Amino acid sequence: MEEIANLFQGFAVALQPFNIAVMVLGIVLGVIIGVLPGLGGANGVAILLPLTFSMPPTSAIIMLSCIYWGALFGGAITSILFNIPGEPWSVATTFDGYPMAQQGKAAEALTAAFTSSFVGALFAVVMITLVAPLVAGFALRFGPAEKFAVYFLAFCSFVGLSKEPPFKTIAAMMIGFALAAVGLDSITGQLRLTFGSTELLNGFDFLIAVIGLFGLGEIFLTMEEGLRFQGGKAKIDLRVVLRTWMSLPQYWMTSLRSCVIGCWMGVTPAGATPASFMSYGIAKRVSKNGNNFGKGEIEGVIAPETAAHAAGTAALLPMLSLGVPGSPTAAVLLGGLLIWGLQPGPMLFVEQKEFVWGLIASMYLGNLVGLIIVLTCVPVFAAILRVPFSIIAPLILVLCAIGAYSVHNSTFDVVMMLVFGIIGYALKKCNYPLAPLVLAIVLGDKAEEAFRQSLLGSQGSLGIFFSNTLVSSIMILGLIALFWSVIQNGFTRLRTRTAAA
Repeated sequence: MEEIANLFQGFAVALQPFNIAVMVLGIVLGVIIGVLPGLGGANGVAILLPLTFSMPPTSAIIMLSCIYWGALFGGAITSILFNIPGEPWSVATTFDGYPMAQQGKAAEALTAAFTSSFVGALFAVVMITLVAPLVAGFALRFGPAEKFAVYFLAFCSFVGLSKEPPFKTIAAMMIGFALAAVGLDSITGQLRLTFGSTELLNGFDFLIAVIGLFGLGEIFLTMEEGLRFQGGKAKIDLRVVLRTWMSLPQYWMTSLRSCVIGCWMGVTPAGATPASFMSYGIAKRVSKNGNNFGKGEIEGVIAPETAAHAAGTAALLPMLSLGVPGSPTAAVLLGGLLIWGLQPGPMLFVEQKEFVWGLIASMYLGNLVGLIIVLTCVPVFAAILRVPFSIIAPLILVLCAIGAYSVHNSTFDVVMMLVFGIIGYALKKCNYPLAPLVLAIVLGDKAEEAFRQSLLGSQGSLGIFFSNTLVSSIMILGLIALFWSVIQNGFTRLRTRTAAA
């Protein structure tokens, strides 16, 4: 009952006129970001983060999270109308969404996609409402060793459970650890990797790195590819919406299964993209209309959209309750919380109740507002793609530069943003993932501090990380996650030999 009372208090915060205004603004900006290929939820949040510095933390995080919800909604528009995935997780939506649009069923496909996204997010938010306080309460027992074990589990999960090659994931993570180590050592007070530069005494600002890596890196790559858009039209009327809504309940099993898959992938660092593909693949295998998948089957739109939105929302659970982000966008939001002086983790639920429950309440409202906006404004958002990318790209670059300069009012930050942009471009060209790098930048110094504090308390003994049931269980889970692909291959070989015998 306490969670319900806290949630109602959160609604009182989220329903304040200013917070409603930033919620709508965030959704609109997010849909625009989702519609434009080359950007994305993490990129948009990183680029627009400086705009929130003058806001109260609760309003700022509501706006940034709504940008994320809007990007999740917006990715479906280009996937269905233009066969251009606005987001990586929207690729699976193109398989059946675009064929439906070619058959004159664009309105049905868009309605199904938006409604499924809303259902997936609602399922994940309910889960966060019920589970996050329990996880946070349990995490209050954590000391330095337990905190490091959680960070270790997060890093190992990115290596072992990600679809990226483990070597590239580890290499990207090592770069992030090196960047996180620049500046003042929190334990000894000595300077590290500053090379005599006074500007680097406090290390690399997280926001500068993220704007460069995500914002500029994506734009440079998109400019090189010479992306061009072709205009398209779409209109959704009330009759189509009602007719589609009446047909959706027959796919309740697909929606429920996709919600579960999405929430699981969101809590683990797998993310929305593998969730959408896995949900689509399972739906195709299980559905009685599986042979029609890829030819314009509405179930092929419902499954990936539900899973992607559930995963994107569920990724905030470990960030809020443990201080460990479950996705690149959650990592950017985590950096924003740190900039505002808020420490994500179990104490956040104790010290900043109004903030946490205001954010959770805004998830309910933000997704409802997003559903209404995208259903009524599809033609407007689709028309954005008629603006030449040669005009959009310079505007985004200027916005990135203004955002970087506004952090410390320093031109050095703009230069560093360009450097990070080139690094991000090079890593993307070489197919190195950016998510582990961002995770390492955000959590690297915290993991190092927890590790060294643990060793100081145990007089240098690594046995501290296996000294009790809690910490040893988390460390073992981390090791299992790290070597998960090896374990899977071993089981596969064993089954093959057993079958052959």
